[in-house]
Amino acid sequence: MVVEGEEAPNFTLKSDERRDISLSDYRGKNVVLYFYPKDGTPGCTNEAKAFRDAIKDFEKENAVILGVSKDSVESHQKFKRKHNLPFTLLSDPEGEVLSLYSVWKQKSMFGKTFMGIERTTFLLDEQGVVRKIYRKVRVKGHAQACLLNLTQT
Repeated sequence: MVVEGEEAPNFTLKSDERRDISLSDYRGKNVVLYFYPKDGTPGCTNEAKAFRDAIKDFEKENAVILGVSKDSVESHQKFKRKHNLPFTLLSDPEGEVLSLYSVWKQKSMFGKTFMGIERTTFLLDEQGVVRKIYRKVRVKGHAQACLLNLTQT
């Protein structure tokens, strides 16, 4: 399990640009690593748009934003284009990184249980250490909370 104060586990996934991206590529930058359930759903769209709208403020804090879901590269490309997202989306179709970060959980909706991504954000410092974990994220105000946390470190 990933915990605050420890180095974030490295991984490599395909990006929306079809390139292999490793978390370690971003050493020297703060990283907002956010896991979300599905491209195009209302909550995920609102979360992505909130990060998009605050991108200049994140850049002032030397931060990059990486979104991760099980969606395909093609799905990420459409989602990114449709909403003008200026940050990288990573595809984890096998769920290996989702498991590594313990965000693949049993969930329930309308009395049915299923496995899915628990909306979670990890804030990493420039050395790759986990400084803050937000689990069971509520979308409204979340991007601003992440930004506030970055400005205080």
